[in-house]
Amino acid sequence: MRRFVRVALLCLGCGVCSLLYGFRQLALSLEQEPGGGGELQAGDPAAPGGRRHAGGSRAAGSAGPGEAAVPVAARYDYMKTHPSEKMHLAVVACGERLEETVTMLRSAIIFSIKPLQFHIFAEDQLHKSFKDILDDFPYEGKVNYTLYPITFPTESAAEWKKLFKPCASQRLFLPLILKNVDSLLYVDTDILFLRPVDDIWSFLRKFNSTQIAAMAPEHEEPRIGWYNRFARHPFYGVTGINSGVMLMNMTRIRRKYFKNDMTTVQLQWGEMLMPLLKKYKLNITWGDQDLLNIMFFHNPESLYVFPCQWNYRPDHCIYGSNCKEAEKEGIFILHGNRGVYHDDKQPTFRAVYEAIKNYSFGDDLVHSLLQPLELELQKTMHTYCGRVYKVFIKQLTKSIRDLYDRRSKGR
Repeated sequence: MRRFVRVALLCLGCGVCSLLYGFRQLALSLEQEPGGGGELQAGDPAAPGGRRHAGGSRAAGSAGPGEAAVPVAARYDYMKTHPSEKMHLAVVACGERLEETVTMLRSAIIFSIKPLQFHIFAEDQLHKSFKDILDDFPYEGKVNYTLYPITFPTESAAEWKKLFKPCASQRLFLPLILKNVDSLLYVDTDILFLRPVDDIWSFLRKFNSTQIAAMAPEHEEPRIGWYNRFARHPFYGVTGINSGVMLMNMTRIRRKYFKNDMTTVQLQWGEMLMPLLKKYKLNITWGDQDLLNIMFFHNPESLYVFPCQWNYRPDHCIYGSNCKEAEKEGIFILHGNRGVYHDDKQPTFRAVYEAIKNYSFGDDLVHSLLQPLELELQKTMHTYCGRVYKVFIKQLTKSIRDLYDRRSKGR
């Protein structure tokens, strides 16, 4: 009888220990749940610590079947900060996009509050120019940047390079290249931030448990929409989505199995890209953006849609104003697609671009940026976008006021 009691007590003790271990593992998994910019892991290409060959012993630029080659990153770190405090911003630059990309980065730096980590994917011949320019920026202790080569899976690099524009599809491989970055904001080179990056970064906290990315609609007005009138493939929602500003929880992207129309089996991100391109390459016009539309057509629960003032393009005003949120609150992020920063077709967009490009860090933002810009915008009132020029400076005015308020409180 005593032996039986001892055995029973021993079994009970083991059961209690197993239960405690289970609760501990559950608590750890909850702590690691992705949300908004979790910590980088050791060996992350974006983490401080010098150069590394990601992916073990493979040479930079090579990859196994179905995965993106992971580059050796040129490291230029200017500050040490706790990784969880950083906001990660990625951009892809090729050809004549150096000046445009630098202007976008300037706009991000001017108003942002938390530290920024830039991930700049660029053609090799642009690396020295980026380094020379960015090294001269007075970062005021809040920016790191890393340069990467343009990298595609070796067995299909030629196909990806010629999709839409030479480097456009690089963004599709960011979750596979930046393996230890939890969350990331990708933007096109022709983006200008008119309020802190912190504000769009905060959308990560608004994601529900199924959402992995956030983008804005391609159009607000279906009558001028492209996807709903011309697309020869599935697309998200009523008018599709625009991928020029794409906020990603990349941990969730890497973990997710996606529904698709190629197989009854759900596929992970890296498994799905090449089959998707092979099926639709003759039916897509806008390259990687079309592929993203197809993905989220089949997985609509995975997308968070933010309002149009977070990705304000010429289509929102050239036929008359149709972004109601911008009319109320102003433009938060300006997207000068179709080259409007560099021609005279949309002088309102060009005026904002030139103002930020020519602004010198440290100058008074009201006298050196805001007031000269407003004078230039008033000259564009003969255009549809110029008639609503105040939406271009409404948020900008508030961002400048908020910045000076923060500085005065910090004294």
